[in-house]
Amino acid sequence: MEEVDKILIHALKQVGTEVNEEVDSVKDFSSELIVEAVVRCIRVIDPGLGGALPTSLPPGMSARFRVGMSLAQACQEIGYKGEIGYQTFLYSNEPEIRSLLMFLVERLPRESAEASDQPAGKSVVLQRAIAAAIKAQLAVPWLPPNCRLPLHGETQNSGALHSFHVQPLSLPYCTKGPGKKQLKEVTDYQRDILPPVTAQPSHHASVVASILEQHTAELSAAQEWDSEWNSQGLVSRLTPQEYRSRKLNRLRKRAEEQLRSAALPSPESAFGGPRSTSDLSDLLQAFRGSTPPDHILTKGSHFTHTQKFTFTQEAAAVTSSVPTGRQSEGDVQLCQQEELASLQQQFQQLCSEVDQLTAEIKHMGVTNTQVLDELKQRELVNSEEEERMQVKKKTIDLLPDADNNLVKFQALVEASAKRVLHLASQWEKHRAPLIDEHRTLKEICSNQELESSRKLSEIKTLHDKIRVSTEEAKKKEEIYKQLVTELENLPQDVSRSAYTQRILEIVSNIKKQKEEITKILSDTKELQKEINNLTGKLDRTFAVTDELVFKDAKKDEAVRKSYKYLAALHENCNHLIQTIEDTGTILREIRDLEEQIETEHGNKTVANLERILDDYKAIRQENCALAAKVREG
Repeated sequence: MEEVDKILIHALKQVGTEVNEEVDSVKDFSSELIVEAVVRCIRVIDPGLGGALPTSLPPGMSARFRVGMSLAQACQEIGYKGEIGYQTFLYSNEPEIRSLLMFLVERLPRESAEASDQPAGKSVVLQRAIAAAIKAQLAVPWLPPNCRLPLHGETQNSGALHSFHVQPLSLPYCTKGPGKKQLKEVTDYQRDILPPVTAQPSHHASVVASILEQHTAELSAAQEWDSEWNSQGLVSRLTPQEYRSRKLNRLRKRAEEQLRSAALPSPESAFGGPRSTSDLSDLLQAFRGSTPPDHILTKGSHFTHTQKFTFTQEAAAVTSSVPTGRQSEGDVQLCQQEELASLQQQFQQLCSEVDQLTAEIKHMGVTNTQVLDELKQRELVNSEEEERMQVKKKTIDLLPDADNNLVKFQALVEASAKRVLHLASQWEKHRAPLIDEHRTLKEICSNQELESSRKLSEIKTLHDKIRVSTEEAKKKEEIYKQLVTELENLPQDVSRSAYTQRILEIVSNIKKQKEEITKILSDTKELQKEINNLTGKLDRTFAVTDELVFKDAKKDEAVRKSYKYLAALHENCNHLIQTIEDTGTILREIRDLEEQIETEHGNKTVANLERILDDYKAIRQENCALAAKVREG
């Protein structure tokens, strides 16, 4: 049972149960540890059922009984068929607890079972505990604070809530793109100056929200790239770098087209004058930042433009008009206010005039495009009319000699018809092989398309396999690192050969026990067969002897006495055999009773009875305290 208990303790540690290193057997489990282990397993098996179960026993005895009953009911709902109740957890029994824990470990999901075979580092155990806690909290329905019971205090805390406020983060691994190398200055900045993630947001409550948003954005970008590459990138038959560069060039061209379409025409071009092609280049240079600062149009609000215009006007007015006489400060302020009001009025008039001119420019641009379209249509009509006029002119030139021209025209038509027939016959000769070649090429093309689609599907499956293999390689790499760390932490004096020798010894002991059991069974069968043969032989011999002696007993008195002794001897022998069989049965019962006594000693019956008496006294004290409170109330 020691090996079984070690396996159970290892599995319980994997699901998050805190088992001390001193505990190496189920016999050493306390009631609190049993409750925690059962609840952890139930939460992994069925999070909705185990989310409402506490992982520790409450202090009150009545609450303990309720928790024990709820645990027993949860185990029965999972499918446990054995006898179970509150006494299983409060007054533990080693065989019952072992069978219950074996059932729960067997019912763990396959992922947990696979994880139990993997090494259990502290970080892995912590991550699994966090994942299990989050899964359990998500499975429990939310309740308003007024409807919550003390049982929900562990999963639904009524602490301070914060709004989901996100701030941008600067992470070192996010700045490095695929296939790019970081500059030394950037690396130095990230190592020496860049603050940690927890210190970048202005409020500490925004750290978790910002990290979640950053992680979600990275995941969505990676998923979008994978879907785009699998749907369009593989079809283009380009490498990922070439596909990205082509996509970037396409976006640049589209942006330039948008800028060209959004750029307004100059006033000269609106009125039919020559268009300046340098406007678009100036605009693009302004976006790129290569123009001088004086020629760059800065974006601002209406208030900033008004303020700038007003201040420039005031500066000009101050430089132009310098007062010669002495004026009081009130008069100066009054003059400045009047001048400011007039300047504002002029500015508003200029703004309205600019708006009107802009509207007129737009209207003239629209009319200009309409006029250009109309001019193109008229040019097309004129070209058609000129062609018709040329045809009519040639016809009029042929009218003076109409008869000869008609004969020539008919001869020309007949020659053209013969030529058309000749060309048609030649075309038919060339058409049949061309059609056959076209059909052959079309069939080859369809076959190539099918082959390319098949190869494309194979490439997609290979990409999926590569991705799965990469993930498995990463998991195995993490497992390898954990195994290396655990190997370094293990004591170096214990070698692998000792474990191998121990396993071989266990296997050899099992083989010996199996051989001994089979030998005992074969000996028992042979003894039973020999006993049956001797019993049959004895019965047959007694029957023959009884018949012979009974025949002679009628004639001789001595034979009659010997017959009586023979019958008494047979009866005494039967009684002796029966006594021996009863003795064997009694010995077997004695051994069974001794085993039961040992089992009862192992079940801690006396200790459980003492605990039951203590709990009974505690319940009586609680009842007395409650009765006293009721009387006082």
